[in-house]
Amino acid sequence: MEAVALMLISFVGYLVAYHTYGKFLARKIFKLKIDRQVPSRELEDGVDFIPTRKGIIFGHHYTSIAGTGPIVGPAIGIIWGWIPAMIWIFFGSIFMGAVHDLGSLVLSMRNKGESLSEFAARYVNQRMRYIAFLIIFLELLIIIAIFGLIIAVIFQMFPQSVFPVWMEIPIAVTLGWLIYKRSANILISTTVAVTLMYTTVFLGHYLPFSMPAIGGLPATGVWTIILLIYAGVASVIPVNRLLQPRDYINAWQLFIAMGALVVGILGSGLWGKLEMVAPALNVSPAGAPPLLPFLFITIACGALSGFHAVVSSGTTSKQIASEPDALFVGYGSMLMEAILATLVIIAVGAGIGLAYQQGDGSILTGTSAWHHHYASWASSQGLASKINAVVIGSANMMESIWIPKSLGIIVIGVFIASFAGTTLDSATRIQRYVITELFRDMKLKKLTNRYTTTAFVILTAAALAFITGADGKGALTLWPLFGAVNQLLAGMALIVITIYLRKKRKGLKYLITAIPALIILVMTIWAIFLNEFSYWKSGHGLLVFINAIVFCLAIWMVIEGLAFALKKTAAS
Repeated sequence: MEAVALMLISFVGYLVAYHTYGKFLARKIFKLKIDRQVPSRELEDGVDFIPTRKGIIFGHHYTSIAGTGPIVGPAIGIIWGWIPAMIWIFFGSIFMGAVHDLGSLVLSMRNKGESLSEFAARYVNQRMRYIAFLIIFLELLIIIAIFGLIIAVIFQMFPQSVFPVWMEIPIAVTLGWLIYKRSANILISTTVAVTLMYTTVFLGHYLPFSMPAIGGLPATGVWTIILLIYAGVASVIPVNRLLQPRDYINAWQLFIAMGALVVGILGSGLWGKLEMVAPALNVSPAGAPPLLPFLFITIACGALSGFHAVVSSGTTSKQIASEPDALFVGYGSMLMEAILATLVIIAVGAGIGLAYQQGDGSILTGTSAWHHHYASWASSQGLASKINAVVIGSANMMESIWIPKSLGIIVIGVFIASFAGTTLDSATRIQRYVITELFRDMKLKKLTNRYTTTAFVILTAAALAFITGADGKGALTLWPLFGAVNQLLAGMALIVITIYLRKKRKGLKYLITAIPALIILVMTIWAIFLNEFSYWKSGHGLLVFINAIVFCLAIWMVIEGLAFALKKTAAS
């Protein structure tokens, strides 16, 4: 019953937090007002700025921020024990992540939907804009290049997922047309779309597809090219034609899968089969870096993630129809992501112990299963290893409610691939916004055309993906930097929000974001510092060079923030 209790207590905690702390932030700190002008209405253009119903934009935002982050992060972070992982997920999401997401969304909405780098310049200085741009550009470049590979790997692992994932596109386009062009009933349209989507999941079992090598390119390279082309097309068409409805039905797909997991956990727990087999605390796993500070950069999505600030100030702020909707979309989505991360912790911490098949076909159960998969840091690090732990644990629990394990594996595989796809879509579109804003500020008007900037985004991502060869795995060379870069961006967003609150002269209420900023920046800079020695010892010259640049950016960012804060304190 340990796993069931963990799930129920945390779920109640998230619900209480939304209705207490979340509403306090909305009413007393950010003072959301229904009559305040929002960018989606003020700048409505039918392409990027489109007023959107709260439920639909929630689905779009949630699937954009979630991606595979709250899946793979907790699946690695549990190696230090499920208690430290859950403490960070629970308290981090409530008091840091959700505050960060809501604040980033509100600030962007109050600055005409501009990105973090733009309003960083407005509230701090021009130098902070360029720091923000460099960090955001690097993060999105890695995401776009790596997520094509992630989806390709998932397609290889689960060829049954290829058909349903690609069928989501015509289903989503049709749904968007029905809602926006035909004013169809949303409930009925959603029900039909989700039903069709799950029908394709069943059909995928009978229609597996394995990509062959083409023209000397291995399957991963072929998929990477196809996915980058798709992301480029999705980036330039109106957001309500594909991106928004696809994310919306993906959200429903996840809610149903999460519902099945919840029932599976309850079912397994009531039968007395489900116990946490992961250790409560495991301070020194074989080959792993120290718990502090690396837990904070390993588990990001699900607790606190800088990528969320990019999404909030990238696509979402341009679609919120009413300022009070920001509470549900910004704060609520983060807590929903924490719920997903909690389910992942239970899947890899308890579900994996129900049955784990080894390479020779033998089955391990209980703590033996967990320790076999998490024998060392290296054994849990590979992409396939992370995904397998979640898929196996989830399918085991769903089997307790009479969902065949083979079907459960497809369902989980499809939703992981789908979420990776929504992140790829959104990251490409947001990178286009960021590049456009930079070219506009540099007075390069001819380069601000959305087709030109999208081509630049796709070509730079492709260059990184194929820099090491035809397999499209080039982004793996920079992937070790992602966790630190991501949390550095979260620290920057919290600094900017803190300065905004101080400018509004809200007393000591700015500490609501200042304390989280201090915590995450200390942990992140500490981790970057330790990583520099690790990369040096392992002989990764490129990582040593780029990590040193990231470290310098971090110190520069802290100095700029402190200098501005001290200047304001002296002036007052």
